[in-house]
Amino acid sequence: MIPFEKAYEIVMGSVVRTGTERIPFTDSPDRILAEDITSDIDMPPFDKASMDGFACRRLEIHNELEIIETIPAGKKPEKKLGRNHCSRIMTGAAIPEGADCVIIVEETEILPSGKLRFTGTYSKDNIAFEGEDVRKGGLLLGAWRQIKPQDIAIMASAGKTTVSVSRMPAVAVISSGDEIVEPQYVPGESQIRNSNSWQLLAQVARAGAKGRYYGIARDDEDATFRLVSRAIEENDLVIITGGVSMGDFDFVPAVLEKAGVKLLFTRVAVQPGKPTTFGIHENAAVFGLPGNPVSSFIMFEMFVKPFIQAMMNYNWHPFCSEYPLKDDFSRKYAERMALIPVRITEDRFVQPVEYNGSAHITALSGADGIITVPVGVGNLVKGTLLTFRPI
Repeated sequence: MIPFEKAYEIVMGSVVRTGTERIPFTDSPDRILAEDITSDIDMPPFDKASMDGFACRRLEIHNELEIIETIPAGKKPEKKLGRNHCSRIMTGAAIPEGADCVIIVEETEILPSGKLRFTGTYSKDNIAFEGEDVRKGGLLLGAWRQIKPQDIAIMASAGKTTVSVSRMPAVAVISSGDEIVEPQYVPGESQIRNSNSWQLLAQVARAGAKGRYYGIARDDEDATFRLVSRAIEENDLVIITGGVSMGDFDFVPAVLEKAGVKLLFTRVAVQPGKPTTFGIHENAAVFGLPGNPVSSFIMFEMFVKPFIQAMMNYNWHPFCSEYPLKDDFSRKYAERMALIPVRITEDRFVQPVEYNGSAHITALSGADGIITVPVGVGNLVKGTLLTFRPI
């Protein structure tokens, strides 16, 4: 059994990148950008009005001005400003030659003569100047970031209609055990429904990978070997849930070794999640997660999710924060690091959810995140500041 920190170091040191692919920019939200996006034009591409108003010369704004044309957005100005001239202009329209400011329409009035008079005392330029946001060739978006909806607008502005992104890892999910039946069936005596696979497939999708369900591996070593071998051949990552403990039918580690997987650890000093297993094959990495649903969920979040992100060359970290503990906390055994599901209370404390162990399938639905209790710490007093990791 190895410390959590050492296990995490081994996992993250075993990452193999998935490579890249080009896709339409409209399909890229939430993908990992694999190239720098630079501007092919100055932004803005011309001097333009940032407010509705009248384009004129600043030195003449207190004179009566003749309106010589109206310039809507998208139309090139047709007239150059002469002395005591101005042009009516709309937001986003090009500034006419000779103008150096735009006086806003709210601070003007039209005289009986049809001329314009400025009624304010001072005017900003109200011009967005060519290239003031970014010059042609300037960096707009750096590589190895997760693409957000607002990034799509930037790509569109730069004419970047196809982009290079990290390829999504293909992740096989397998459950094991004769006691498992699929959700559409009513469990018989000594059976339970397969919840882990579907939970893990949802987590895989949320992590940005493509999940592939390979079904239930029965408690037969040869059949499990064939299923595992096929999953390793066809995917970048394989997750097996169940069959990694110490029972007579928990032979998954032996099957993995038979399939050519080099096991790097089979026990982690963490609670829940002690029997978590990890190994590497020339075709894929393999995680063996505990069969209990809380354990498998938490071990995915702690190990598998960052591994998937790193496969796409994305330096992902959970957005952690600190909260005080609502009540005193104690545990009987402190030889392993504890990962406790908690909720955030209305008064901004963290409080462990009702939790009867790693098989308590409904515990996580009421949890907002996880707190960590270090090895050797058995008691925490009310008000202790703890690092909260959202889930």
